[in-house]
Amino acid sequence: MERATLAALRKGFCVHSRRRCRRPTLHPGFGVGCCAQAGRTSVRFVSTGMTLNSVDKAVIDPIIRVDHAGEYGANRIYAGQMAVLGRTTVGPVIQQMWDQEKEHLKKFNELMIAYRVRPTILLPFWNIVGFVLGASTALLGKEGAMACTVAVEESISEHYNNQIRTLVELDPEKYEELLQVIKKFRDDELEHHDTGLEYDAELAPAYSLLKNVIQIGCKAAVCLSQRI
Repeated sequence: MERATLAALRKGFCVHSRRRCRRPTLHPGFGVGCCAQAGRTSVRFVSTGMTLNSVDKAVIDPIIRVDHAGEYGANRIYAGQMAVLGRTTVGPVIQQMWDQEKEHLKKFNELMIAYRVRPTILLPFWNIVGFVLGASTALLGKEGAMACTVAVEESISEHYNNQIRTLVELDPEKYEELLQVIKKFRDDELEHHDTGLEYDAELAPAYSLLKNVIQIGCKAAVCLSQRI
């Protein structure tokens, strides 16, 4: 999404007329609409006709907040790995996975604005923790970095699966666009998981212990980021 569009929305302007608008409308990553018509008081989404007034905020807000935090943390993990292993033979593999995570984060940045969800206050903490986790496991060699990737991506994909089940049970037609995003990103995370195994993650020192510790940390991060 263009910076000018996001800036206009944050300032309360209609993206078409550039006039100040009480309720600017933004579709969640799928297009922007105009709310200049008199009397219109809600955001309308592209393919479903859903409005923000009809969204179950108690369910959707924690989903988007924690997914944004997770993708932010994943970006920092790959940044840490690249700082250590970027110039090695496995560097391009890590970079490719990181590039996908960047796209994930970009999409959730858009969704945060579209659904009017506040980010977790823990982002500065995940910024540091993610980088340290990525760098420290990379210091164990490519096997350590890939063990971290397997642990994190397995946790994220399982979490995405839980969210998919929740949205399907809630209303799969209403939340079709969000479901498509989550399913696509779940598949990307599973691909990263398999890449980690392919590049000898299981040969990392104390692989099972390392994986379990990281996944416990991931579960704690999910619980905290959903709530605060």
